[in-house]
Amino acid sequence: MFERFTDPARRVVVLAQEEARRRGDDEIGSEHLLLGVCRAGDTHGAALLAARGVTLREVEDDLRAPEVPDRDALASVGIDLDEVRDRVEEAFGPGALENTRAAGMRRRRPWGHIPFDRGAKKVLELALREAIRRGDRTIGTEHVLLGMLHRDTGRAATVLHARGVTLAGMRAALDDDAPGAAHG
Repeated sequence: MFERFTDPARRVVVLAQEEARRRGDDEIGSEHLLLGVCRAGDTHGAALLAARGVTLREVEDDLRAPEVPDRDALASVGIDLDEVRDRVEEAFGPGALENTRAAGMRRRRPWGHIPFDRGAKKVLELALREAIRRGDRTIGTEHVLLGMLHRDTGRAATVLHARGVTLAGMRAALDDDAPGAAHG
């Protein structure tokens, strides 16, 4: 499938891997692909996002938002984080939660392959399907972006949908462009 990717779309995948590595993530997720599209510069996918006011800075800010409810939200449903920590340390020893993802520590992969998670794989598969659906011979950054907008593709869809970017809207924007032209 990657042989059908345009050079800019390949660059998005490389940037996604670099982003995952920089963040210390064990897998490349759809959010890394989204950051790759934003970082790739002058590409069709980045231009489509920019036209909707979605910038790299906003995506980074959205991705920094905690996925886990904060201390106050947990307390409101009767969960005391200090008590949880005490019980874990009682069962597993002092410092049992240190150097874990829960403590904000992540294992770094300074080199080597980082696998795609299920959502990112789905994004890339859907990018191919979107290119075929549009009658395009290659897979560009715009197709990767369309792939992210499908359901169950991970955090990228959540971030984009929260910013009002939808699959139908993005398809319409592409239909308004020159027909059959894969831009990159």
